Amino acid sequence: MTYVKPADLVTSMIDAGESKIFMSTRDTMVRSIMGGALLSLAAAFAVTVTVTTGMPLLGAVLFPVGFIMLYLLGYDLLTGVFVLGPLALFDKRPGVTVRGVLRNWGLVFVGNFIGAFTVALLMAIVVTYGFSVTPNEVGVAIGYIGEGRTVGYAEHGAPGMLTLFVRGVLCNWMVSTGVAGAMIAKGVTGKALAMWMPIMLFFFMGFEHSIVNMFLFPSGLLLGGNFTIMDYLVWNEIPTVLGNLAGGLIFTAVPLYLTHARTKARRGAEPRELVMGG
Repeated sequence: MTYVKPADLVTSMIDAGESKIFMSTRDTMVRSIMGGALLSLAAAFAVTVTVTTGMPLLGAVLFPVGFIMLYLLGYDLLTGVFVLGPLALFDKRPGVTVRGVLRNWGLVFVGNFIGAFTVALLMAIVVTYGFSVTPNEVGVAIGYIGEGRTVGYAEHGAPGMLTLFVRGVLCNWMVSTGVAGAMIAKGVTGKALAMWMPIMLFFFMGFEHSIVNMFLFPSGLLLGGNFTIMDYLVWNEIPTVLGNLAGGLIFTAVPLYLTHARTKARRGAEPRELVMGG
């Protein structure tokens, strides 16, 4: 398995960010819709595994399959572009602007939501036989997730909001590390392993991922969860998006850029021309 050194990794991430900013609207939407859909299907799979086996760890171990598939197919998630776009901006790539970064984020957000909501609707049909019967045990479990991670936070007031935001931060620290991990190996096996570990960690720890939540909470509303759209937006999606943005920037983009793209000279090192005898 070929290992890409961190300095080359950061260059690849900057190149990827630049490419995404200049991508056409059509391609950005298609890739983000499919990214949201695949990740949502993986979330449905993980919940199903957890409910049917009673083993949450097994669901977390298997959840990264969706992330790996969407990455290998070149699809996009908001959590990833939160890191890649700013890197191109930090590097002052020609034509890369704050407006371009925001445009990319906005399109990917919309596309991810369309993909996630589509899978939420399809899965709601599956677990209710087309809304003709009450939800099965998987559907009931999804409804409880929506309640616990909206109303559950609201019951704690400001400390609940802080906890939600921090879980969003920690989530995208891990997810964006998975994005970087995918670029640190060149073979499919190496990419899969590098992505698997941080994604499994975030899912099992119950951190908040804005795209996974675009599936879980609409699913919960469709399946009779006892919370509202406003609960979902105020007590989950908006704080989670902000936390994901902060986590990706603070713990992945900025450290990698500062120490690998803008590496300082080693302490006490002599100028290159003197070392070379010139």
